[in-house]
Amino acid sequence: MDCKCKQVEELLDRYYLPSCYGVEFCFGFLGNLLVVLGYVFCLPKWHSINVYLFNLAISDLLFLCTLPRLAYLYANGQSETDPYACVVNRYLLHVNLYSSILFMVWVSMDRLLLIRHPTKNHYLLTARAALVVAALSWLAVNGQVAPMIAIMTYDQQKGNWSMCKDFASLEANFDLLGYSLGLTFTGFILPLVAICVFSRKIACLLHSQETALERRHKVYHRPLRVARAVAAIFLVLYTPYHVMRNVRLASRKEWPGMDPCTAVCIEALYIVTRPVAFLHSVINPVFYFFMGDQFRELLLGKLRHLIRKAQNMTPI
Repeated sequence: MDCKCKQVEELLDRYYLPSCYGVEFCFGFLGNLLVVLGYVFCLPKWHSINVYLFNLAISDLLFLCTLPRLAYLYANGQSETDPYACVVNRYLLHVNLYSSILFMVWVSMDRLLLIRHPTKNHYLLTARAALVVAALSWLAVNGQVAPMIAIMTYDQQKGNWSMCKDFASLEANFDLLGYSLGLTFTGFILPLVAICVFSRKIACLLHSQETALERRHKVYHRPLRVARAVAAIFLVLYTPYHVMRNVRLASRKEWPGMDPCTAVCIEALYIVTRPVAFLHSVINPVFYFFMGDQFRELLLGKLRHLIRKAQNMTPI
């Protein structure tokens, strides 16, 4: 194998991944922590959308806590030696990956129902119904990821618990590519289609009510902009990762005549897409400030109060 091809992969592991993970942790952790604390201490009454966004923020926060160790290991050219830390890290990574887009499906659905039922008289707009939907969502995502954890445990056991591999590098006794394609379809494509459908329905509903809602144009068109932005972000961030993950798994099969350098290039592109997919954890907090004026105003008011209190306590 050409050493120059191999060097690309090594350079990405040593410099690209640690840098991206470090930046994502610094910005994403602060943003999601602020949201979680704001929801806990500033929000007196929770609505359905608050339940979905809070679960999303918790998922992002737990995942982001794994990035510093990953960045350290990659920067020092080391592999995770603790099998439990390896499994927990990969579990949180993939649960966060698929729970994020699923909770954004419910956020888009919630905005559609809010436009149809401005008085919030629909049962799915209650916090209790949102808790049930959130619990079922966690069960669904864990069901999707459970086979991967079983495969990872088998792979580690086979390697004497000494190697921590990413999903596309695992060794399995069944069709790993088929599982990855199924996970791509159920965990990414279907939720993305659902978000697009809800976005379309919101657009049609607003168009039909344009005359009646003329004075509240900006207020009622915000959910449409948010739904479209959500669909665009997940399309841009998740598509390269899922495409390259499946291509990487397919390239590991015995392809006659495949240049070894081509396999390394595929692996390098797969490495590039991984931090890109995880950018959603950094971007998600931005949506919390556009989903409703109440949370934004309460949080900003609390921050201003704390700043004034700190200034008054500072000795002159």
